[in-house]
Amino acid sequence: ERRVLVVCGSGGVGKTTTAAALAVQAAVRGRRVLVCTIDPSRRLATSLGLDRLPDKPRLLDLDRVAPDRDRAGALWAMTLDTKRTFDALVVKHAEGAAARRRILENRFYQQVSSALAGSHEYMAMEKLLELSADERFDLVILDTPPTRHALDFLEAPERLMGFLDTGILRWFVRPYFVAGRLTLKVATRTGALALKLADNVLGLQFLQDLSEFFLAFEGMYAGFKERAGRVRALLRSDEAGFVVVAGPGALSLDEALYFHRRLDENGMPFVAFLVNRVHPDPAQGFPATRSAADVDDDLAEALVEVFQDQRRLAKADRRSIDRLEGLTSEGAILVPEFDADVHNLGELKETGDVMFGVGTGRRGRGRTSPRRPAATGARR
Repeated sequence: ERRVLVVCGSGGVGKTTTAAALAVQAAVRGRRVLVCTIDPSRRLATSLGLDRLPDKPRLLDLDRVAPDRDRAGALWAMTLDTKRTFDALVVKHAEGAAARRRILENRFYQQVSSALAGSHEYMAMEKLLELSADERFDLVILDTPPTRHALDFLEAPERLMGFLDTGILRWFVRPYFVAGRLTLKVATRTGALALKLADNVLGLQFLQDLSEFFLAFEGMYAGFKERAGRVRALLRSDEAGFVVVAGPGALSLDEALYFHRRLDENGMPFVAFLVNRVHPDPAQGFPATRSAADVDDDLAEALVEVFQDQRRLAKADRRSIDRLEGLTSEGAILVPEFDADVHNLGELKETGDVMFGVGTGRRGRGRTSPRRPAATGARR
């Protein structure tokens, strides 16, 4: 069984609800599950019916929503605090107390430890490595942040490491600062002009803070790279899997197709497509509860118009999903559009039941392509 499940996709497709619903289902079936969000918004807390989530695992009570569940299972939830995770890494891995203090007190570090491009995603990778080794959990489900491009989650940490190791700013400031001290005498006229420009644009105090940060951080690069390599190895192993979430629209499904292809190119194990908010075809199982003679003509005309609109939407969704399945030879788990958002564990349980094809409550029953049974796709 997989130990790590990464739920990913572009923004606004229901990744957080999907991750939480899968976590509830796995816990009900006997897994000891942690669902962790690295989305800076509070969507996971909202879905779980909580005001906020801590940055450490919080055990949730499943007894009310699943009294007959497998008692071996349990569910924890948490959110990632980028700054605290970065600080904890510095405390743990800095070369001595002096280096640790210089980094944590450095003004450049304090500004960028939570805001530098890629830092959020890199800290998620570090936290994933830590949580996957925690013996309390046999499954970690990671809810990735909404991104303009789904691959940002995988590529941003490597870009951050490239910046820290050989970035242009590091290359620029090293000639002028040694052991945190400013050297105003530079070897070339070009260097002098560059230093003058930097002073005008950035200020020498900023450059000094920047230099001191890089010098203090020097001994930590190897450890960061080594752990990043371990995370990449984990995400390429059979112990991990990726669920790609999309909406039924053509643009969202094209993004899912591209992400699927890149996962394949990088040797990362794909588990399933999950298409949220699919318009069901009202002609399938349409209840004939009243005779036409009992319905007002205007109402009947309006109902026919709504019926036809819904059929058009359902057919458009089906064409897009058929294309997705045809191009990948992978089935998709289809989750219908619901009338309301999810706001508590009970609704998450019902949503997960729909994903697994066993929904019988107010949220109805989901549908899955015959190429991939729902329970297999979602479970793994």
